Amino acid sequence: MMPLAAARAALDATLAAARAAPIAAIVLDAGGHPVAFARQDGASLFRHDIARAKALGAIGMGQDSAEIADRAARNPAFFTSVAVATGGALALSAGGVLIRSAGGQILGAIGVSGDTPDIDATCAQAGVAAFHGDR
Repeated sequence: MMPLAAARAALDATLAAARAAPIAAIVLDAGGHPVAFARQDGASLFRHDIARAKALGAIGMGQDSAEIADRAARNPAFFTSVAVATGGALALSAGGVLIRSAGGQILGAIGVSGDTPDIDATCAQAGVAAFHGDR
């Protein structure tokens, strides 16, 4: 389950973890539906779409987008096919982090775009920690 209050806490923590670069962040539930989204002042036009693709790809593939990007580097033809088959709903870059229950069930994901992939992932991980109350 993805309560709105928890999604908003995750989004706030994600944005707070950002450095100087303006980011966009989105929290999706397990079905890929947006629950919370924000874009910092100055974030460019496509940041929302990229953040969503990172989070949606993580949900769809069952792993963080950094892991997907590593797999894609070893098998580019397959992941190009996946990107085409999903209408581009998969971004092969770090910054999409799954939110899991204590039992490992996927509850949703946070996607971030706007800084380097590693910083995007760090921001998303801060959001996951806040979702679970580890602020």
